[in-house]
Amino acid sequence: MQIEERVVIDETKVDKAEINQLDKSLQLYFNDKMIIEPRITRSLVSFQANKNRPVYRWYRFKEAFSASLVEYLLDKYKIQKGILLDPFAGSGTALFAASANGINAVGIELLPIGQQIITTKRILESEFRPSDFKVLQNWTKYHPWERFETKLKLPELRITKGAYPEATKEAIQKYLTACEQENERVKAVLHFALFCILESISYTRKDGQYLRWDYRSGRKQGKKTFNKGEILSFKEAISDKIQEIITDLSPASQSTLFPATKKQGEIFLYNGSSLELLPRMSKESFDAIITSPPYCNRYDYTRTYALELALLNIDEKSLVKLRQAMLSCTVENREKDLLAINPLWTEAIAATDEQELLQSILRYLSKQKALGKLNNNGIPRMVRGYFYEMACIIAESARVLRPNAPLIMVNDNVRYAGVSISVDLILSSIAEKLGFIVESIFVLQKDKGNSSQQMGEHGRESLRKCVYVWRKR
Repeated sequence: MQIEERVVIDETKVDKAEINQLDKSLQLYFNDKMIIEPRITRSLVSFQANKNRPVYRWYRFKEAFSASLVEYLLDKYKIQKGILLDPFAGSGTALFAASANGINAVGIELLPIGQQIITTKRILESEFRPSDFKVLQNWTKYHPWERFETKLKLPELRITKGAYPEATKEAIQKYLTACEQENERVKAVLHFALFCILESISYTRKDGQYLRWDYRSGRKQGKKTFNKGEILSFKEAISDKIQEIITDLSPASQSTLFPATKKQGEIFLYNGSSLELLPRMSKESFDAIITSPPYCNRYDYTRTYALELALLNIDEKSLVKLRQAMLSCTVENREKDLLAINPLWTEAIAATDEQELLQSILRYLSKQKALGKLNNNGIPRMVRGYFYEMACIIAESARVLRPNAPLIMVNDNVRYAGVSISVDLILSSIAEKLGFIVESIFVLQKDKGNSSQQMGEHGRESLRKCVYVWRKR
């Protein structure tokens, strides 16, 4: 009796082959737009270039790009007047760099810590008085909080309990109590200085998806013991930070946010989600967009900035609400009803439905989930939400930009379940259907690696980090 041979097809390999083929086709389509620009470095598109720059160095907003990048782009694309928009304003780098160059700037920011940073910098530049600086100087010299009895309790969340040595926690509470004796301008700056040092005086370190805890906290550790190194004393850290702010803004330093030789542009900040606020903005009202949205990389800003959010009195319920309002970039984001937010987004959703590479990736990730091969079942929902929501942001950006105005975006490619996701090419493809011409996709010379877990399971593969330049038709 003849036994019929059965051919077993590895569907995973077939799916990956389809994705690779579609990706290659899209790379070929955009090949003449993809340019390696040596002047755009990894340092320039990250906070690294801000670390030693007066004013911008005060608060280490890890996800920010540098003021130098914004200045380079303003010069390169001859953006010299009008109104610039950053729909993901973060700590306000694009806003302040544009304003320093005489350009009015509008920002949208959802995260309260970003809102606080921008607001405080504006107070320092436009409202602070010489007498206020003298008060700050006294705080660095005489440490008035040390004379106060603790009254104000340090606000905490479940994920921030035990974040500080007991003596540091006591010092923070005294400091907050002493702040209440000052006028609103000085109090805002003193609170801001505290935000700037929280990580350095705590047992924690920001680590993308979560706060990493030092072994000295007493918290249960993972497989590897983490030692963050020196934990600064409160008095040293806060005195140095207040002094840094004073020094950077003193006339002798000539390091103001806005050079006296130029008329500064005005800054307007809207607090909330771009998905909610962009549709309310007037058509063709902006001359440029420079932005860096959250990446599709599972980073949860409500966790990494939990110390700051707790200090801003964000409670547990508000934290959950904030996480869901963010652009889908974490595995906990639920699907948003985009047409309920704006019924006019049908074209943006259709453009995303028709993006073949994305749809192939989404089918693959759904199969991997069904087979139990994902390390988190929320990944397919997150990736889907990210691209559909970004398509709506792109559609709104095209609507609010004036004809021929540029949209410049910094973003990262990502990798899940062994498949690289060309965020740059997929978003550029969608942008072409929503009113943009893809002018350039600047590729950084040194490609970004993927996570250690991905490398362990699927091998090393570099990921592109790019700056996209699209122009409104």
